[in-house]
Amino acid sequence: MTATSHKPQKILITTAIDYANSVIHVGHAYEKILADCIARYYRKLLGEENVFFVTGTDEHGTSTYKAAQKAGEPVEEYTKRISQEDKKQIDSLNISYNRFICTTNKDHKQTASEFFEKALKSGAIYKGKYEGLYCEGCEAYKTLTELDENGKCPLHVSREIQKVEEENYFLKWANFTEDLKKLLETENFILPETKRNEMLGFLAQGLQDLPVSRPKYKVPWGIPVPGDEEQVIYVWYDALVNYYTAAKPAGFWEEEVKIVHFVGKDILRWHSLLWPAMLINLGLKIPSTIYTHGFVNLDGQKISKSLGNVIYPIDLVEKYGVDAVRYYFLKHGPITEDVDISLAHFEEVYNADLANGLGNTVARIAKMAENSGIRFEVKNWGEILGEEKLWEGKWSSPLAEYRVDLTLQKIWELLSQADKHINTHEPWAEKDPNKLREILEYEVNSIRYIAQVLEPFLPDTSAKIQEQFLKETVRTTNPLFVRL
Repeated sequence: MTATSHKPQKILITTAIDYANSVIHVGHAYEKILADCIARYYRKLLGEENVFFVTGTDEHGTSTYKAAQKAGEPVEEYTKRISQEDKKQIDSLNISYNRFICTTNKDHKQTASEFFEKALKSGAIYKGKYEGLYCEGCEAYKTLTELDENGKCPLHVSREIQKVEEENYFLKWANFTEDLKKLLETENFILPETKRNEMLGFLAQGLQDLPVSRPKYKVPWGIPVPGDEEQVIYVWYDALVNYYTAAKPAGFWEEEVKIVHFVGKDILRWHSLLWPAMLINLGLKIPSTIYTHGFVNLDGQKISKSLGNVIYPIDLVEKYGVDAVRYYFLKHGPITEDVDISLAHFEEVYNADLANGLGNTVARIAKMAENSGIRFEVKNWGEILGEEKLWEGKWSSPLAEYRVDLTLQKIWELLSQADKHINTHEPWAEKDPNKLREILEYEVNSIRYIAQVLEPFLPDTSAKIQEQFLKETVRTTNPLFVRL
């Protein structure tokens, strides 16, 4: 499959929305950078008006309510403050979202209520009693098979599993089994393939009807169930609707739109089995692809406040620069499996790939081009290095399956070719002016090409190089990256 096959007319790109119980850290940041890179690429491929990118915060639920109580703040003020802090963290990474949605937004509360009411009227939701286990950290109902040997949720071992007995509204989840099985068997509905197999395995165990509300006396912070003020809509049922809330009015939930959700592996079940069931029930379009990534660990440990190892995106950006942070996570992030990061490795990559790599090669070519006094004709993008279509070049082929890491590898191979060309042809030693022009034109055009295709990945750096090279007269400037 190539990047040009089945090119969509329009594309909706989303990230999961984060719980507003605490400010996001670098573990959350990866997904935003990944989705942003894909959104920026498709804007180049399809045009700005044909791409819509959504991120935001999930503000309702038990964990947020209790966090507000612990902080001694009214829950409305607490969630607003955390959402604003999250937005600052995301903005520091140069994330180019079209909408930052909050589940307390008026239009979302109305849309989520309408979703629930229509499902209730269709008979897919009924009222009953639930007895079982609940993890507040996941905001999810659990079975014994999902707990570890100590009876804890593997993702929230510091929390006690709650035994609950309560009245709820239930979704007849099992009724959607056959539709969901067909959906999971659709090519590229879940990527990577291993994650699809996990969901097929879960489905094979048999779906149970799912509680989709909580009693208001237990969870006072949520959207009321239509017609029943004693119940609030279950936080996951509420949260998933955010994609539709944001996209539908903008014209991005139509049949011709490709819908891609980027999510962490811990919430794949809700996105691949619950969300499609909700949409099928209402006769609405199903997402095209759910891309599932792994977790980011720091120095071999899970990132958490209790361990005291939280690093915020804005702190990394202030120390190393936004594009260095973007590059590191796009190249070494958990695109398919969990990864372990460290500041030592970050600085090693920064020096090797950015300061000594990209920055050094750009500086060398700029200096030689300026010293030569040659004016280099700026050709049309498609003519540079013989690529007919810049945004559908061979370098972009891994983006068909959202492999930004492999795409950067291909771009750095182009950079390596330019560096090799310098060392082989030694322009500083060339005496023939015609031969020197030929050598430098290849090298200048190489950097022009690389600068442009880097734009979705390192937008600021790309702009600086283009300002320097996409003119007839190339000039030297300050270093792009200073060695640490």
